[in-house]
Amino acid sequence: MLDKTYDSASVEPKIAKSWEEADAFRAGANAKPGAETFTIVIPPPNVTGSLHMGHALNNTLQDIMVRFERMRGKDVLWQPGMDHAGIATQMVVERQLMEKQLPGRREMGRDAFIDKVWEWKEESGGLIFNQLKRLGASCDWSRERFTMDEGLSKAVLEVFVTLYKQGLIYKDKRLVNWDPKLLTAISDLEVEQHEVNGNLWHLRYPLEEGVTYQHPISFDEEGKATEWETRDYLVVATTRPETLLGDTGVAVHPSDERYQSIIGKHVILPIVGRKIPIVADEYPDPTAGTGAVKMTPAHDFNDFEVGKRAGLRMINILNVDATVTIVDNDDFLEGLTPTREQQMVWAELEGQDRAFARKKIVEILEAEGLLDKIEPHKHMVPHGDRGGVPIEPRLTEQWYVDAKTLAEPAIASVREGRTNFVPKNWEKTYYEWMENIQPWCVSRQLWWGHQIPAWYGPDGQVFVEKSEEEALDAAVQHYLAHEGPWKAWVQEKLENFQPGEILTRDEDVLDTWFSSALWPFSTLGWPDKTPELARYYPTNVLVTGFDIIFFWVARMMMMGLHFMKDEDGNPVEPFSTVYVHALVRDKNGQKMSKSKGNVINPLELIDEYGADALRFTLTIMAAQGRDVKLDTARVAGYRNFGTKLWNATRFAEMNGVKSDPGFIPEATTLAINRWILTELTRAQREVTESIENHRFNDAATALYRFVWNNFCDWYLELLKPVFSGEDEMAKIEAQACAAYVLEETYKLLHPFMPFMTEELWAHTAGEGLSRETLLCHADWPAQDFIDELAATDINWLVDLVTGIRSARAEMNVPPSAIAPLVVVGANVVTQERIKRHEASIKRLARVGEISLAQEAPKGAAQVIVGEATACLPLGSLIDVAAERARIEKAIGKTDVDIDKTQKKLGNERFVANADPEIVATERQRLAELEGQRAVLAVALQRINDAV
Repeated sequence: MLDKTYDSASVEPKIAKSWEEADAFRAGANAKPGAETFTIVIPPPNVTGSLHMGHALNNTLQDIMVRFERMRGKDVLWQPGMDHAGIATQMVVERQLMEKQLPGRREMGRDAFIDKVWEWKEESGGLIFNQLKRLGASCDWSRERFTMDEGLSKAVLEVFVTLYKQGLIYKDKRLVNWDPKLLTAISDLEVEQHEVNGNLWHLRYPLEEGVTYQHPISFDEEGKATEWETRDYLVVATTRPETLLGDTGVAVHPSDERYQSIIGKHVILPIVGRKIPIVADEYPDPTAGTGAVKMTPAHDFNDFEVGKRAGLRMINILNVDATVTIVDNDDFLEGLTPTREQQMVWAELEGQDRAFARKKIVEILEAEGLLDKIEPHKHMVPHGDRGGVPIEPRLTEQWYVDAKTLAEPAIASVREGRTNFVPKNWEKTYYEWMENIQPWCVSRQLWWGHQIPAWYGPDGQVFVEKSEEEALDAAVQHYLAHEGPWKAWVQEKLENFQPGEILTRDEDVLDTWFSSALWPFSTLGWPDKTPELARYYPTNVLVTGFDIIFFWVARMMMMGLHFMKDEDGNPVEPFSTVYVHALVRDKNGQKMSKSKGNVINPLELIDEYGADALRFTLTIMAAQGRDVKLDTARVAGYRNFGTKLWNATRFAEMNGVKSDPGFIPEATTLAINRWILTELTRAQREVTESIENHRFNDAATALYRFVWNNFCDWYLELLKPVFSGEDEMAKIEAQACAAYVLEETYKLLHPFMPFMTEELWAHTAGEGLSRETLLCHADWPAQDFIDELAATDINWLVDLVTGIRSARAEMNVPPSAIAPLVVVGANVVTQERIKRHEASIKRLARVGEISLAQEAPKGAAQVIVGEATACLPLGSLIDVAAERARIEKAIGKTDVDIDKTQKKLGNERFVANADPEIVATERQRLAELEGQRAVLAVALQRINDAV
């Protein structure tokens, strides 16, 4: 006998062990002969990572597809793996060394530190894999890959060297996001925008001697200037006065009439004394601030672009740790003849951090009368997500990928329909990013990662090869082929060769996203021509969050199309579908964050409610394009759904239901059996179609409706008289049919709730028997049984009973009260149904005598079912006046709440200034209140009709 309650804590480890022992998830498991493949690569979590709700949703949706296709007999591979997570991992290990009071990274040296990272990885990394197994992820865990393992490192070398020799990787000096705490370039994804209460400083830059212009100071009602003054200075506004030291120009819009006469003239940069040009460019907004913008091309991304267009100098005035460097800075000093006073100021600023420099520069400008005004200004400041300090746009020499060239075929693949986004609206985002793509900075100033395979000769000549030996060969050929001082030097070194004397390797490592971009094919063995690569590439579906469409999805498209070709040499997309899921937010629609204290730990939910409940909750709420508002009460509710199925199985077991391999649906005779088989077919079709079309919430909803409503609430309830009756043939048929429907239900539900269904499948094999196969390898339901007559007959009964129950509930009829039922306008078919189902109607609808009439009796609640009207005389069962008063009071309160909410949403200031999530919550509340109002109105109409 099945246990009274389902204990997820004991069942889940047991089921997981059975899957593992059976090697149930290996590539090709349960594949039918000649089956087509279905491949998914897992978005590799960081080796430092721990399971969060985004992982839980992402991997649940992948697992649904994988289990579904495996049960359909396809050759399935779900490829797992982890990302080496450069910055995050290096920080973890450095922190650990500090906590253990061991020598730091720089003290122990690069090789020793890398050894420590590998030690940490083997001991502590990859915790998330075990957490994913707890969720039920059915990856082929025997094929775990790591972006730093030998095979993937080989792929990285192949790609870098190939792209370099094709001219698609190069070194350049450009602005990057620089983390002055971690001392490395970081990607845009590693930058967080923090809103800060700062200032907008308006600074006066004196014009060169003899130059003035007329500046408007008064305006009429139409905004036209009516009064001007002569000025010998320009006013620029900035949130970063400290970057003044690196200014090399002032930009104004070419159509800005205020500055037409001084375009091409110069201002004298305060504190520095450098003469810098006034240039025309369309970047400045004439309506914002003064319309004149100071240009610091080496410390601002927009200024960098203006500087390139205008030919402005680029002067870096900050060290790698964001301290000021000007005293010995040749770029800064070029063309300057400083006074002694200037030199003293510069010396005071030298080596100071940005905050000190800002304060000091403002003090000096104010003392010199060059501080026009200060305005409070709330604005966004980019911070490094790991270092936690403001990032610095920094002009450095880095390695870049020519992303624009690689993006062109990736754009065409989506535009021509070879790769599709679901939901489709994400294609627009993809195009916007890809069509405005910039060179991709792929170098990082870290030690943990793929070290760039570039070596430098004594004169700085670069040699990019897969190994130092190949680089040395190339270097020797280069230097010996060219006459000059280095030829003899190299010849001398070769005579008494010592490793590392001729070439020096680039110390930087590659951006983590570089190796991740190769994930779909590198995990299958590329660049080697492995059987797995030939069999499982390209993959079918990629499941991802929207935040990494550009950083990961687009780059996989670019790399896949460039390196993977079919037999005819045509580029092959790495996947045909990109399914973009939404965010998991808290119950109020707020984004989860540690600072808000609203983070929900999926492992805690698994501990309390079980993995199946969490999976089903996330799935049924994951409508395409709509964020999941997760409430733990919903998880508890869907645990109850599992309990409902568990209890239904127990009830069936107690009534002699057991597996019957010889059951044939078409041979059933009872209408109730033929009805549930019809509903099963409809559910199976809807679930199958919904999964195929990535409408996972629709599939879950269809299953919930079938299991809870059709099977438990109606089928088992209607079978009770059969199970307890004297008709043995009917009982045997009902028992066999219930067993069959349960088995098919376990199969349909398995991708969503794998642990409980696998347990029920094993238990219901029969006493002392075992199943021929695990449920995860059972055939996906494909029955095609439809009996429209039986379905119509039983659905009429369901509608009648449901309508009577609703009327009783709306009018507060006590559950124990038995009301007579009068049916008006019934045709012959309905009259026959009433006779056939009389006992069920009386038992389920709590009615007494059933009679037919031509007119509805006075004082009766009415329910329309088909052509007939079911009437419940209620005069003797309830206090009609009191019930009417109760409903009217409830309507009045709801109307007040609706009015308050409508006024709030009608306030333009509230809608414009409130948090969008709060506005969305209010709109949802209004919809719920209006729904309640509609239900109350129906109830009031019923009671009025009954008088």
